[in-house]
Amino acid sequence: MKHRVAFVLIMGFVTTGLISFTLVSVNVGYINSFFRIWMRSWLIAYAIAIPTFLILGPKVEKLVEKLFSEEK
Repeated sequence: MKHRVAFVLIMGFVTTGLISFTLVSVNVGYINSFFRIWMRSWLIAYAIAIPTFLILGPKVEKLVEKLFSEEK
């Protein structure tokens, strides 16, 4: 369980950081308030992503196992 939580926290940090940076860059551009806007967007994305990954992750994992399990 500790590994799953650590993985989600780290992967969520990296993923939300990259995606929020890319989307703010594309939609707003590199203006004076870019860093502030990006940090706010990143914080919101992270706050949404972590609970989502923790709650839906196991369900998605089970679905994938079911979809790709070999019938015996």
